[in-house]
Amino acid sequence: MKKWMKNLVLVLSIVLISNGLQSQTPAIDFTKAAEHTVNAVVHIQCEFSQQNNFYNDFFWFLAPQPSSRKIQASGSGVIVRSDGYIITNNHVVQDAETIQVILNDRRTYPAELVGNDPEADIAVIRIKEVDLPTIEFGNSDETKIGQWVLAVGNPFNLTSTVTAGIISAKARNLNILGRNMTENPLEFYIQTDAAVNRGNSGGALVDLDGKLIGINTAIASNTGSYAGYSFAIPSNIVKKIANDLINFGVTQKAYLGVNIAEVDAKLAENIGVKKVKGLYIATVMKDGAAYKGGLQDGDIIMTINNRTINTLPELNEILAQSSPNEKLHITYEREGTVRETDIILLNENGNTSVIKPEVKPLITVLNAQFRELNEREKKQYGVNAGYVLEKGNNSPLMRAGIRPGYVVTSIGGEEDVNMNTLMNLDKTKGRVIVEGFYPTDSRLSYYIIVL
Repeated sequence: MKKWMKNLVLVLSIVLISNGLQSQTPAIDFTKAAEHTVNAVVHIQCEFSQQNNFYNDFFWFLAPQPSSRKIQASGSGVIVRSDGYIITNNHVVQDAETIQVILNDRRTYPAELVGNDPEADIAVIRIKEVDLPTIEFGNSDETKIGQWVLAVGNPFNLTSTVTAGIISAKARNLNILGRNMTENPLEFYIQTDAAVNRGNSGGALVDLDGKLIGINTAIASNTGSYAGYSFAIPSNIVKKIANDLINFGVTQKAYLGVNIAEVDAKLAENIGVKKVKGLYIATVMKDGAAYKGGLQDGDIIMTINNRTINTLPELNEILAQSSPNEKLHITYEREGTVRETDIILLNENGNTSVIKPEVKPLITVLNAQFRELNEREKKQYGVNAGYVLEKGNNSPLMRAGIRPGYVVTSIGGEEDVNMNTLMNLDKTKGRVIVEGFYPTDSRLSYYIIVL
């Protein structure tokens, strides 16, 4: 057989084999997942108050009174109960004066905040309606890298938008919440390459069966728009926190009571172990869960409930899915010997009781420092009582536009405000009206503070 004929036969054989393989490979169908989810993903619109300090910013010497203006922001949410309970991100609804939910069929409802967890960036809101479509929870622990997923949400106010991608990685810790929102962030993200943009926050990440495996939360971008990767909170964490917020009003957090370090090559050399794996216990807190379970300083945790543990995010994920009084079976290594123990997790108070929502005095909630007016100042300003705002970093007062130096004369309708009235005000939710003035401008001004 001539050489060109042999080459032709080879090419034809490759083509036939290729076509045969293609015919045997089933096409990926996203329609089922889309149909099961779009009606249960809602559009959330929130209204906030923002102080307009234009002249103060550019012509500070004029020192006019700041004025308030309304701004709107939007995000997404997932209906998880037919009686109106909706999960979203905390950063979507935090400090909102009003929350409005728009269903896929364009029905619109006012919503109330049920509870929120800033450390996990999860919030639950509710609308007064029944027989709503819902999304079933999936098991995020069973998700795999390379698995197809859909992101469902409302980017750029484009309602009911569906994008597809794969799970690119798991257990991502981006330190987003630690930088911007809370000092004790819980971060354990599913990373995908499904296109997610502004407005997708709080929306659903689902598998091909339409089951919820995550809540879309963040993107990796230098521009603020999608640049290839997005991140979602795993559904097992979301489910636990949401149930706590609905049932108790606050997350029932479980604590192991240890200071932990990941075992890397350097640490392994320092502590004299050959295997670079596990979590090294630097300190066991006295009377904590680990202490009561027999763990000691220097122990290395190898597995929890038969799951291999090598990173802090992996440990945090397990704790985030657990509640006080739950039992963990831990395998650990001590001086070269593998041992086992059962540990009963405890709450932040060191017991297994249900934690109730904390009610703080308003002065604490405001996170601000005040100084009482002296008698000369009272006479000068013509007031009977008042307190000067001296410091309010990251305070609701500062976020509302109130600057240090502002003289508060009334809070929450209480006239002639004093320290006792401040301390006795215990409203931690809703709006509080603050009345006062700046010494450079004696005109009274009003601010609405969202708590």
